[in-house]
Amino acid sequence: MSNPVCWFEIYVNDMNRAKKFYETLLSVELSLLGDPNNSNMLMWAFPSDMSQYGTTGTLVKMDGVPAGGSSTVVYFSSEDCAIEQARIESAGGKIHQEKMSIGEYGHIVLGLDTEGNLFGIHSMK
Repeated sequence: MSNPVCWFEIYVNDMNRAKKFYETLLSVELSLLGDPNNSNMLMWAFPSDMSQYGTTGTLVKMDGVPAGGSSTVVYFSSEDCAIEQARIESAGGKIHQEKMSIGEYGHIVLGLDTEGNLFGIHSMK
C-alpha cells in the first residue's frame, strides 16, 4: 500500500460558514457533490487532481454527526504555511499553534475552524 489515506471528511454544523472559511483560508473554490445515498447529506469537495500523489476530501453536514471534538487532524499543504496562518482569524477561525519548525520535515501551523475542528497547514518553507 503506497498511500493508506484516500479520503477525508470534515464534519460541520454550518455549511455556508465552513465553506467560506476554507475557501478563504486556502484561496480555493469547493465544488458541490451529489448526495450518494439520497440521505439529506450536503458535501462540498476540495479541489483535487486524482492523478497526483495525495488525497482530497469534503466538508460534510449530516444529521446526527456534530462537528468538533475529534482526534484526527487533517493537514493541508502549502508553499509557506505563514500565508494561511495570516488568513485564519480574518476568515473566522482561531490560531491554535503559530508557525513552528518540525525540523527536517518543514513547518506547521495548527488552527481551529469555524466549527471547532482542529486542522493543520504544512510547508517545507
